[in-house]
Amino acid sequence: MSHEDPPPLASDTARIVGIGMSLWAVALVVTLLVPALHQGDRSWWPWTCVAAIAGGGISLAYVRRGRGNAEGAHLPARSPRPTDGQPGGS
Repeated sequence: MSHEDPPPLASDTARIVGIGMSLWAVALVVTLLVPALHQGDRSWWPWTCVAAIAGGGISLAYVRRGRGNAEGAHLPARSPRPTDGQPGGS
């Protein structure tokens, strides 16, 4: 018995990237406020957060300019339901 691949889920790519950037920004603030997280052997931790935020900014610009997953950049968060009336679309 052969199974078809499910259709890709619709997602708001720009929102996902924005949420990721926000989480990295929170991590940056925490690493800067807690001295044990940015001193000694952990001095690179804040720079990891900065690099992730910068990478997210580049990704966000890439998606919003119509490259990459441009078709999925502004889709609703839920995938459309199958139209054939059967659960799971099979």
